[in-house]
Amino acid sequence: MYYTDYHTHTQVSPDSDAPLSAMAEAAIAAGLDELCITDHCDLLELYGQPVDHFDWTPSLQQYREALPRYTGRLNLRLGLELGMAHLNLALSQQILDRPELDFVLGSVHNLCPEQGGTDFYYVDYPDIDACYRALDDYFHSMSLLAVTDFYDVLSHIIYPLRYMDFPISLERYTDVLRTIFRSAAERGRGIELNTWRGRTLNEWLPVLKLFKSCGGEIITIGSDAHSPDGVGKGVQEACALVQEAGFRYLATYKARKPVFHT
Repeated sequence: MYYTDYHTHTQVSPDSDAPLSAMAEAAIAAGLDELCITDHCDLLELYGQPVDHFDWTPSLQQYREALPRYTGRLNLRLGLELGMAHLNLALSQQILDRPELDFVLGSVHNLCPEQGGTDFYYVDYPDIDACYRALDDYFHSMSLLAVTDFYDVLSHIIYPLRYMDFPISLERYTDVLRTIFRSAAERGRGIELNTWRGRTLNEWLPVLKLFKSCGGEIITIGSDAHSPDGVGKGVQEACALVQEAGFRYLATYKARKPVFHT
C-alpha cells in the first residue's frame, strides 16, 4: 500500500506554526510514502474581507530548502489549498500560475459574500435550521467552484459538519452533490477524503459512493493536519473506506497531473 497525506498545513498558514521539516519528519515516522503541503490561500478572510493577493515566497522558500533533505526518504509535494476561488477567477489564475505547483485543493470555508462571508468555524449554529441554512449556502458555493478550472480536488466536502452539534443528514443535498460531482468528474477532477486528523472516517462512505456513481475516479486522502501530531492520522482507515466504496486507485499529483496507485 502506498500511504499519502495530501492535506497538511505549515507555519505558512495563519492557523499553524509547524515548520515544514517537522511535518515531513512526522510523515516519515507515520510510515507515509508521500506528503503534500497545502497551505492556505483563502480569497475571503475569516470574517469576509476580500483578499487581493498571495505571496508565494514563504512557501517556496521552505519547500526548496526541505526538498533535497528528504530525497529518498519521502516524496514531498508542493500544494495549495485555495479557498473560494470562484469569487475571483483572474486572481485565482494568477495565484496558480507557478511551475513548482503540484496540487490544488479547492475549498469553501466561508459563507458567500452576500451572507457576510464569515468562515463556517465562526458561524453560530443555535438550532438545526441554522445548520441547514449554512449548508444551503455552502453547497451553493461549492457548485460554483466545481465548474471552474482552479482546483484538482474538491476539499473536505462535509467541512461545516465539524462545527454543528446537531444530527445533520446530507440526504436533502443528494441532488446538488450529484451535480457538483458530475461537474468535477467531467473535468477530470476529484474529491478528497478528509479524515480531520482521524476524527471523520465512516461519514465519508456515502459521499464516496455517490461520487463514484457520478463517474468520479480521482480520490485523494488528507488528514488536515496543522501540527506534526496530526500527520497521517486516519490515512490507513481511509484507504480501506476508499476500497469499500469501490475505487481501485488513490491519486497523488505531480505538476498538477494525477498519478494513480493501487
